[in-house]
Amino acid sequence: MTTTLIHSVRLITDGTETPDAWVRFEDGRVAATGIGADWTDADTVIDAIALAGEGAILTPGFIDIHGHGGAGASFDDGVDAIRTARELHRAHGTTRAVISLVTAPLDDLVRRVGEIADLMTTDADILGSHLEGPFLDPGHHGAHEPSLLREPAAADVRRLLEAGRGTIRQVTIAPELPGGLEAIRIIVAAGSAAAVGHTDADAATAVAAFEAGATILTHAFNAMPGIHHRSPGPVLAAAADHRVVLEAIADNVHLDPHVIKLLFDAAPGRVALVTDAMAAAGSADGSYDLGAVRVTVADGIARADDTGSIAGSTLTQDVALQRAVEAGVSLAEAVRALTQTPAAAIGYDAQLGRLTPGRIGDAVLLDARLQVKHVQTGAAPV
Repeated sequence: MTTTLIHSVRLITDGTETPDAWVRFEDGRVAATGIGADWTDADTVIDAIALAGEGAILTPGFIDIHGHGGAGASFDDGVDAIRTARELHRAHGTTRAVISLVTAPLDDLVRRVGEIADLMTTDADILGSHLEGPFLDPGHHGAHEPSLLREPAAADVRRLLEAGRGTIRQVTIAPELPGGLEAIRIIVAAGSAAAVGHTDADAATAVAAFEAGATILTHAFNAMPGIHHRSPGPVLAAAADHRVVLEAIADNVHLDPHVIKLLFDAAPGRVALVTDAMAAAGSADGSYDLGAVRVTVADGIARADDTGSIAGSTLTQDVALQRAVEAGVSLAEAVRALTQTPAAAIGYDAQLGRLTPGRIGDAVLLDARLQVKHVQTGAAPV
């Protein structure tokens, strides 16, 4: 048995903060927590103050349920690219991630979700795949190639789910498309989360989607109707439904800081901070491919060459934490949005997202400025 002890931290987990805390890990899982100097020795002992300074913070590992790449590599380009991008995001605190795929021909998506299912047998930090397309509204295609979009025929939906062999965690869908609500029921029956996104849905259609079983709103406010006082749209419909998690890209580009705070106020405990990061995250400005769409990144902002639409982000989750706190979100709630809430959204809440005994020992040590100083990945999820 291998043991690790991290002490002298502000422990932030489960929506609470405990000062002068310690956490003991055994064989990759949380064994015990406590306060002060009441801890026993371990194989590895980390003095958080020595490593991260006064005010050192320990949180569960961050979980990104919506990202497309980083370090110059795109998740759509196969195993080596996925591993390259994951190494970059892991250094920024993201210990586990869902691999998001952009719209592509159906045969390509079938192959890719199968490859990700295989990868999960060797790479424990991969939690599964997310199909952000092809079942999207052409009028809200964003950085997805419009010619590849399609209506969610039941046979196509089932084919993708079967190819994923139970590892597709999330499917984004425009519920107003013909067959949309039935597709949501098929997705949910297969054990995946259905997400409303890239949609022209009004509030009533969004409510119908949630009643059909959808439980996630893909990058709230982006690629969907906004809030109007006579037409509240899908965001308010999601905020009003306590079964629904709202994704937020807290980069001050996709969402103004006031809107970041608004989401947390409107849906307490139900915001998941995601990156929607593309290959340029952690890399230089320049030209990139996002699936079939050519993208130019300037000053860290990615836009599709043909439409000028925002094309993913260059965000990492540690920066998302900083931006949320700067927007006025409490540190405990911002951490929850990176850990516990995304874990629950994709069915991993019993294993990930909290530093409590028995759970997997993923942890991030930050200094008082919320800069990552140490990242620890624990046991493999079951």
